[in-house]
Amino acid sequence: MLSALSPEKVQVNKNNTKPLVIIGALFFIFGFITWLSSVLIPYLQIACELNNFQAYLVAFAFYISYFVMSVPSGWILKRSGFKNGMSIGLFTMAVGSLLFIPAALSRTYSTFLVGLFVQGTGMAILQTASNPYLTVLGPRESAARRISIMGICNGVAGAIAPIILGSVILNDADSLKKKIGGLNPAQKTAELNNLVHLVIKPYIIIVLVLIVLAILVYKSSLPEIDTEEEDENVASANVNKTSIMQFPHLLLGVITLFLYVGVEVIAGNTIINYAALQGIALSNAKFFTSLTLVGMLAGYIVGIICIPKYITQEKALKISSVLGLVFISIALYTHGYTSVFFIAMLGVSNSLIWPSIWPLAIDGLGRFTKTGSSLLVMAIAGGAVIPLAYGYLADNYNAKLAYLIVIPCYAASWLYATWGHKIRVATKRS
Repeated sequence: MLSALSPEKVQVNKNNTKPLVIIGALFFIFGFITWLSSVLIPYLQIACELNNFQAYLVAFAFYISYFVMSVPSGWILKRSGFKNGMSIGLFTMAVGSLLFIPAALSRTYSTFLVGLFVQGTGMAILQTASNPYLTVLGPRESAARRISIMGICNGVAGAIAPIILGSVILNDADSLKKKIGGLNPAQKTAELNNLVHLVIKPYIIIVLVLIVLAILVYKSSLPEIDTEEEDENVASANVNKTSIMQFPHLLLGVITLFLYVGVEVIAGNTIINYAALQGIALSNAKFFTSLTLVGMLAGYIVGIICIPKYITQEKALKISSVLGLVFISIALYTHGYTSVFFIAMLGVSNSLIWPSIWPLAIDGLGRFTKTGSSLLVMAIAGGAVIPLAYGYLADNYNAKLAYLIVIPCYAASWLYATWGHKIRVATKRS
């Protein structure tokens, strides 16, 4: 087992290579499962005849599970440890994916949503375990670089997932949308049933892959880490602290992460529908989520090269926030392919926000690290709430003006980088 080490003392070395490879594989799974929703939203909107608000319940069902399950995830990890907890998370995701089969056979949207919620539950367990694991597998000042490396695994999977699933379930979506308008109710139902059944085979494969990975992780030699013990400096600073509420930089980090994840999900999950509304055929629009993820990959590579050698995590967060404000402004003032391109460019601005917020928020928590990690994972619920608000605005105003919702979110990230992460509560020693 890995000895109990604090984020400030652990050094990256050859003994950490195998754990990083395993975590990298898990981040690949995170990306693949998460970004399938970008294709599921327009797909289910057609198959289940939904409006924008109803369609974005796909994101809500998936991401709200982080809010509901993040604290229980912390309890699971305390009992099972990190490795076994990761295996439990993968099995849970497999169960959620399995629910897509009866959902498709009955064309029942609510069952799809339940499956997405169960998938998200498994992801919550995995995220609660993997992110602090990365933070303590090396010095704190280079944590954003390690998370960026994992982000590449996540982003590669996220880029290919919509292409793979989209080629199966959205291959003929444009002609189908035109065709069903002239069909009688019975013919229309038959066509939509055929469409929804296309999702069955891909999700059978996903179930099998998740089960195999769960078994491999369970049988692996992945070392355990102990975040309950602290080094002398952290222990001294936390001596009289009895509650996670005594770490305001963490709480502000949770709020900032909540807003950021909402923006990330909006950038990836709305772009296909937005492109269609800009007059771009779905057969082409289905690739734009992958373009967003390619932008994120480019940003991760910059982070790996530049952090902390050339820029600090704080500086990276400031730059990313400003870029987000610039790109969304251009998207709002342009049209067609140009506007859609700058929505995709939000992937570049988003790439270093998560890797920067996480280590800044978790810094100095010591024995409170698992609880703090649970709260940060809970903040992923921003991906449930904010895209749903976007869908409401898109239905009641228009899809372009709805993007105004991301501006205060980027502003919040800039404020956290400038001021929020520095706030500490001093406690008197007994």
